[in-house]
Amino acid sequence: MKIVNRGFILVRPKQAFCDWAKLQDTDFDFDESDDLEGNVYLIEDDFFEIEPILEKNFKKIAHNECLAVTDAEEVHPKLSIEQFFEWFDVQIGSTVFDLLNSQFHVEEY
Repeated sequence: MKIVNRGFILVRPKQAFCDWAKLQDTDFDFDESDDLEGNVYLIEDDFFEIEPILEKNFKKIAHNECLAVTDAEEVHPKLSIEQFFEWFDVQIGSTVFDLLNSQFHVEEY
């Protein structure tokens, strides 16, 4: 397996985001209990503190998540970092493995 030398931020919507999304798009019929799929954002590989990484990127992430619901940017909320955490569950990791570029093959058994 090839190791991609990047960290990542995994973002999953919480109920507050789902509620906003339903107001924008009546076809959005999900809520937090649906175990919604998250999105992965690659970040630099050399980070020691999580807070500066999130401070630097949370607005871009929130904007992108809102774009998935509506292109009407005038209805996108301007979230503070505290509100961002009310809208999204966030996990950070430091290792990404690329299974498609793997030279190591495991036979099924």
